[in-house]
Amino acid sequence: MAHVPFVSQLFNFTLQRIKIFTMATSYEKALALIDEAHAQDPKTIVVDGQEVPYELHYARKMSHFLSLRSPSASEPLRLAIRSQHFRRWETPRDSYPMTKAGYYSWRNFLKKRQAEQAFQICRDCGYPEETAERVASLIRKEDMKTDQESQILEDVACLVFLDDQFEDFEKGHDEAKIIGILRKTWVKMSDKGHELALEIPIAARCQDLIQKALSD
Repeated sequence: MAHVPFVSQLFNFTLQRIKIFTMATSYEKALALIDEAHAQDPKTIVVDGQEVPYELHYARKMSHFLSLRSPSASEPLRLAIRSQHFRRWETPRDSYPMTKAGYYSWRNFLKKRQAEQAFQICRDCGYPEETAERVASLIRKEDMKTDQESQILEDVACLVFLDDQFEDFEKGHDEAKIIGILRKTWVKMSDKGHELALEIPIAARCQDLIQKALSD
């Protein structure tokens, strides 16, 4: 019985897909297919008393913080934001060596794979190649230092980490490592990203760690 909400969500996505592909815009079609894939994540999380596939939850968080960081974001950026972690569960971290080099190889593979899959979804939904490639480029996080939309995407990813993952993450690492990670995260973000990060409600322990990371 615990899996009924999950099955129900897949059924609802199927009905939604039929409706959308007969009536919707390219953006709505692409968004529905992206979320349909997220809904297949076998890992679940309970949100407001309802079991939700984790990657669908994560994608919604990404879109939420994008709405705060850049309310007038372009369609390519909105789709790139929603496609973060696209089918990531199919390539788990331990499929690569558990080393620093292995981590970066895993991340680079995922960015390339996710970009290719999102590109194809955009093309299948009627977007021109140029637009689909823009979505893929943002997912690959190209031109981070000069591309404003790439910076927005980085801000959003960092905000979701702080809001949704940091409290659990810090429990499994020593303080020095956590402070180092927080400093690296902070450097990646823009001033606007910093403002939003400081508004996130988090546990007192995590607030102390952030203050320590920013004190030097």
